[in-house]
Formats: sequence, structure tokens, C-alpha cells
Amino acid sequence: MGDTNGQVVAGGNGQGNRLNQLDRSTDVLIDKETDSLIICDRWNRRVVRWSRRSGTTQGEILIDNIWCYGLAMDDQRYLYISDTDKHEVRRYQIGPKNGTIVAGGNGKGAGLNQFNYPTYIFVDQQQTVYVSDRDNHRVMKWNKGAKEGILVAGGQGQGNALT
Repeated sequence: MGDTNGQVVAGGNGQGNRLNQLDRSTDVLIDKETDSLIICDRWNRRVVRWSRRSGTTQGEILIDNIWCYGLAMDDQRYLYISDTDKHEVRRYQIGPKNGTIVAGGNGKGAGLNQFNYPTYIFVDQQQTVYVSDRDNHRVMKWNKGAKEGILVAGGQGQGNALT
């Protein structure tokens, strides 16, 4: 508290795609199990892990070829990633590169089974996924195993009304 001097803990070597660089990262979370940061390195189209241990000079690629935006992790350490290019959210086990679609995945659109630029995500203890669907101006809830989401906020177009 009260410390106004920050410390670089990942990247800090200019914009680029080397393992010691990041390019327009959009989200980060802490994996307590491995004492590391998991970072959505958006413009490098990858998700990377950086150890929080002193002396770490580069990250490791967990998932690549993904236009990631938002990250979340559940109690079982599944990693959830929103992909703004594929308009979906996938769940990954740490390690394997192939995720399972848990929300969206039916192309770009405004249907209850679609997204238009999914960004930030939150996952609760029941593995329910909440997704900020940016260009549809709404927040969607996807229960575990659901084929379509439930509108929980917005969805009435852009604007500042409470609807």
C-alpha cells in the first residue's frame, strides 16, 4: 500500500513476438498452483505463461493461433479463453492445446448461440460462463453443457438506458 513505483513482471522488452516480449496484451490472471501469470498476448495471437519467480526473463506459449481477449480459470484449473475471431469461448486443460467450445462457436451473430466479439469472461463454481458480448451490447450466461446462452444484461442495442 502506498507504493507508487511499479515493477515489470512480464514483457518490458518492447513490442514484438519474441518470448520475452508482449504485444497489446488484454487480460491476465494469476495461477496460484504454479505461481505464474497467464497472459492474453492478443496481437501475437497467443496465451503465454510467465513465472512470478524472480529472475524470469521470458514466457512460454500455452496456446497459439488464437485472437484471445479475455481469460478466466475455474476451481479445477481449467482455462477459459474468449476468441474474437471465432466468436467463441473455449475451455482448456493446462497442457493440451485443443480446447472445448463452451459458449458460442456458431459464427458471428446475435443469436442466443452466437457472439459478436466476445471479450471479458467470468466463470463461477458451477462452471457457468458469463461473457461480455461487446458488439451485441449484452452480457450472456452459458450454463455448463448449454448449446445456447441466456441474456442477463443489455441486448437492447447500444445506448445509455438501463436496458
